[in-house]
Amino acid sequence: MNITIGVDVGGTNIVCGATDEAGRVLRKLKRSTEAHTGHEAVLGKIADMVRQIREDLGEDYEATSVGVGVPGLVDPRAGVSKFAGNLKWRDIPVVSLLEQQIGLPVFIDNDVRMYIYGEAVAGAGRGYEHVLGITIGTGIAAAIVNGGELYYGHKAMAGEIGHVRMDGVDEDCACGLSGCLETVASASGMVRQAKKLLREGRASVLNDWFPGDELERLSAADLSKAMDAGDALASEIIVRAGELNGRALAAAAMVLSPDVIVVGGGGALAGERLLAPLRDELYRLLLPDFREELKVVTAEQNDDAGIIGSSLYAAHRSKSI
Repeated sequence: MNITIGVDVGGTNIVCGATDEAGRVLRKLKRSTEAHTGHEAVLGKIADMVRQIREDLGEDYEATSVGVGVPGLVDPRAGVSKFAGNLKWRDIPVVSLLEQQIGLPVFIDNDVRMYIYGEAVAGAGRGYEHVLGITIGTGIAAAIVNGGELYYGHKAMAGEIGHVRMDGVDEDCACGLSGCLETVASASGMVRQAKKLLREGRASVLNDWFPGDELERLSAADLSKAMDAGDALASEIIVRAGELNGRALAAAAMVLSPDVIVVGGGGALAGERLLAPLRDELYRLLLPDFREELKVVTAEQNDDAGIIGSSLYAAHRSKSI
């Protein structure tokens, strides 16, 4: 059986998996990234993981290509990681370096594009022609898949919705701007807002759950639990994040006219706590003809979407060689 191998490279972990042509995961490995060891060590680890997957599956499975999703700015045609801040990579020729070690065609792209591509062709966006996907996690990013093809835009920079500046938001962003969507509406942004307000003396059950220095352990999942317990502060933060994401997606939907919006990433695990205000704000701001058939759904392959997308992307790209 012919298979392709997908690799999802994160700042903390690398996940590598083999899939069949339908995107079913046949074998998967996970290892620490250890970005501090440098790009050569990380790429060597990826090559080792690919070799291990092939050995584990045996001779009945023939790997034909490898897809790699990496964070940050990527030139997929040149095969270069232009800049990945959490990996400390700049202008790394990932494809040529990996092909030398693996001996198979290698294709790279941005990790969010690979995640959304996986959802579009083998997940929650399957069967839709125009898919707009958004991941809400440490940051916020989007990708567009039209007719099974990713949309890149100039310099392959399409999708940076997390850096849209929002009215009423004045937080400084790591990108150098202020007021970016992800500063308050990402999972980390929600946690940051909660910590700030709690330190300013806002009443909340979270003060009892995380007294003093314990506050550093606060997570987005804790905000969801507090909201379920009727906590006004947690509810305010999550609802506002949902509304702001809905506002940004409304602008994107009016420009791109998708028939489905897929919401994924760790922040989406908040479920309807976040999605209900997101959907309400999105539909409130759309013209009737845009909203009447537009679906908003959560990712199906959340944990595996990155490797599925990278794997199927490699299979798709290899056909055009």
